[in-house]
Amino acid sequence: MKLSAVADPSRGATRFSDIIYEKIVGMIADGNFPVNERLPPESKLAIMFGASRPVVREALERLRVDGLVVSRKGSGSYVRQRPDSSMLKMVPVGSLADVQRFFEFRAGLEAEAAELAARNWQPADKERITAALSAIEQCLRDGKLGAEEDQALHDAIAMATGNQFHITVREWFGPHFAIGHSVTRSLSLKRTPEQIRSVQDEHAVIVAAIFARNEAEAHDAMKRHILNARARMFQGV
Repeated sequence: MKLSAVADPSRGATRFSDIIYEKIVGMIADGNFPVNERLPPESKLAIMFGASRPVVREALERLRVDGLVVSRKGSGSYVRQRPDSSMLKMVPVGSLADVQRFFEFRAGLEAEAAELAARNWQPADKERITAALSAIEQCLRDGKLGAEEDQALHDAIAMATGNQFHITVREWFGPHFAIGHSVTRSLSLKRTPEQIRSVQDEHAVIVAAIFARNEAEAHDAMKRHILNARARMFQGV
């Protein structure tokens, strides 16, 4: 199964290790590599994918960072959890690793935005944020996706920073933010009501900290929320 990197004009050639990473994620999701079972050794994966061992090693390290596999000293890499296979259909081919990297980028960016919003929000910002939070709540009651509403809340928090660069970054990377919100919201609809509620509770904690002008808590709550969203992408349903 020899693979070739896919070119994307918006970000250059896809890294070969990212292609392998995505293929292994797919094989885990499809059950070809079962949970708690050992993955084939690097040498065998290298032959399977027509790649060098360092490239395979890079893909495996990405899988470990994302919590899909775990290393056991002297034994190899074992599958830790099986994600929902539908998740792979929600992202462009060859971009799953970049989607995860964007969550890492968001964790720092949006945590800082929440902190600034807690410091600088004005009455108009409070009204916007409250309306956005309420819109997500209505989506939960109606059983709707709520991806656009979710993104609107994060946009409103960025606006409340009073810093034009936070707003501009969200405009520049609008499609990237949209993919993240769409994937996580779509997967959440397959989960239990308690799990769905926990996501909204995270939003509520962020908003409460912002309105209380608790900068540190707003920062930490937003960072937890983004990293939790990143982890939820790979949780089975």
